[in-house]
Amino acid sequence: MKIPRIMLLASHGLVAFAGFAAGIYALPILTAPAAPSHAQIQQLSQQATYSAQFTRNLQDSDFLHWGEGQVAIGPDWISFAGKLAPGPDYKLYLAPEFVETEAAFEQQKHRMVMVGDVTTFDNFAVQIPDDIDVSQYSTVIVWCESFGEFITAGQYN
Repeated sequence: MKIPRIMLLASHGLVAFAGFAAGIYALPILTAPAAPSHAQIQQLSQQATYSAQFTRNLQDSDFLHWGEGQVAIGPDWISFAGKLAPGPDYKLYLAPEFVETEAAFEQQKHRMVMVGDVTTFDNFAVQIPDDIDVSQYSTVIVWCESFGEFITAGQYN
């Protein structure tokens, strides 16, 4: 029995696509630097002025785009004790109002400030640039810049 060429092309194309998708998902995990230890995160969180919570049940969070844990916002660092869904090119933003959808993020992005890169998925610590005053904002957001995906957000007080 001879298999038609179109079936071979379709099956090989499907396998190639699945491999590419798995690579996009796995590469950030494989290339991520070591995450800050719980002791480092705890030390940074003791200096925090504000705190926030990332939860999985936000409107645009789903099984591939989520965060869960405690965020501490201090004068020099934003630290996170918890887990993020792995992905490429995550950025940490501060916003003046809470958003939980991609559309709301895009509408409000001009009012936000990018703090830095998030390169680890179990805990993170991002240094706050000197020109950012965290008291002027109320929300911390993780956003996937490459794919324009909302990951998670938490309002701080």
